Amino acid sequence: MRQSRMPRKRPAARALTAIRRWITGAPGTYTWLILLLLTTVFAQELPAQPSASLHVLMDDPLRVLLPGALRIDGGHWLLYAALFTVFHATAEHWLGTLRWLTVAAAAQFLAPFVTAAVLTWAVRHGHAPPYAVHTPGTGPGYALAGVAAVLTYRIPRPWRALYAFAVLVAHAVPLVSGSTFAELGHSTAVLTGLACYPLVRALPRCETRGATAQ
Repeated sequence: MRQSRMPRKRPAARALTAIRRWITGAPGTYTWLILLLLTTVFAQELPAQPSASLHVLMDDPLRVLLPGALRIDGGHWLLYAALFTVFHATAEHWLGTLRWLTVAAAAQFLAPFVTAAVLTWAVRHGHAPPYAVHTPGTGPGYALAGVAAVLTYRIPRPWRALYAFAVLVAHAVPLVSGSTFAELGHSTAVLTGLACYPLVRALPRCETRGATAQ
């Protein structure tokens, strides 16, 4: 007598399982997204973001950098949800949560210091108006740029060079065009992500790992 076969999962059930595994495999990414959603919904009730000037950053960096990482300019949460899923979640699956968070934090915290230092120099030498020193706090874009850059090392050759070139150009063009000083921060974040190669050189390419760092 033939044994009855186990019923196959329906496509919708398989898709839901894959989504659940993807989300639970990147707990840091989606916890961050939930916090961003909350701050977006209650944005008008939150206190104003402190200035990201060099003086404030040196005096009390966490007061600027932590709130800045949890707020979105313009409230485009769905866009950030897509970008976080593509870049942050992919990196967290590959790197593990600890390494991913190290790269994201390095980019998010180093870029504002470089931007503020250059802006202070520009004001002192007459290349920017004095009020430019009092720039608003940063959003989560610096961490996103750094993580997008470190994913370069997950891509096999020869596509790795093409991806790195695309990331660099995407951030260098606005910087060269002189749109805002924030573009200097994004370029710094990209370079920070690329400089994190020692953290990832022993990891496999184009494969995912559990979200817990080894």
